[in-house]
Amino acid sequence: MRMNPPEQVSQEKITFDVSELEPLLAGVATELVPYEPTYLELKDGKQMLVREARKEEAPLILSYLKKMVDVERDFYDIVGARTYAEILGWMRNRIKDHYCLVGLIDGELAGLANGRMINSKINLSYHTMAFRRGGRIGAALYFAKCQYALEKLGQDEFWATYESYNGLKRWGIGMAQPSYPWPEVQHELGGAKVFYVRKDYWYRTVKKYLEDMIGTTLKTNPSQELIKANENMTVPAEIMV
Repeated sequence: MRMNPPEQVSQEKITFDVSELEPLLAGVATELVPYEPTYLELKDGKQMLVREARKEEAPLILSYLKKMVDVERDFYDIVGARTYAEILGWMRNRIKDHYCLVGLIDGELAGLANGRMINSKINLSYHTMAFRRGGRIGAALYFAKCQYALEKLGQDEFWATYESYNGLKRWGIGMAQPSYPWPEVQHELGGAKVFYVRKDYWYRTVKKYLEDMIGTTLKTNPSQELIKANENMTVPAEIMV
C-alpha cells in the first residue's frame, strides 16, 4: 500500500539491511531451561538416550522426515509434513521458543518430541514420533516432553491435539485429558480441539500412567559412555514405521 507523505521529506527512499529486518521476523527468543539428558532401559537390553536436538542436526532430521510424507498410512504423511515444517521453522528462526527432544539408540534417531513455549504458563505440544516399534519409545518421549514442560520449565499447562486415532486413544483418551471448549480455544495445528494437562493432574495421575505405560521411568545422570555414544546422530536408512 502506498500513501503520499503528509509533509516534505529529505529522503524519498529508505533502505534496510536484512540484519535489521530479521529481529522483526524471528521475534525475541526466550532462553529456555536446558533439558538435562535422561535415558531409558529398553526390553532388548539397550539404552536410549533422550537429549535436546542441536540446531545443526536439523538438516539430518529433515532428510528423514521428508521420506515420511509419502507414507499414506495412519496419518504419517500429515504428521511427517507438519513436523518437517516445524523443524524447518526452528532451523530458519521462524518458530518462537521451540524445543526438540530426540531419542537415540547407538547414535541412531529412534524418535523425537517437539513443541514450543507459548508463554510462561502454557506449553504447546506439536508432535511425538517413534521410528522404531515395540520399544516404548513414543511413550518415553511423550513422558519426557510433559515432564520437561511441567517440571523443568515450570509451566502450568501442557496443550496437545491429535491427528491420528492411535494418538487420540493413547494420549487424549488414555490419559483422560480434559479439553477446552471448541472453537473458542483452538490448537495451532489446524485449529483443532485443545486437550490439556495441568500441573496438579500431572503429579496426581498422568505421570504414573505414563510410567506404567513405559514400564519404568526415565533415569537421570546417564553415563559419559552413553552420552559419547550418542554424540553424533545418524538416521535410519529406511522408513521404520
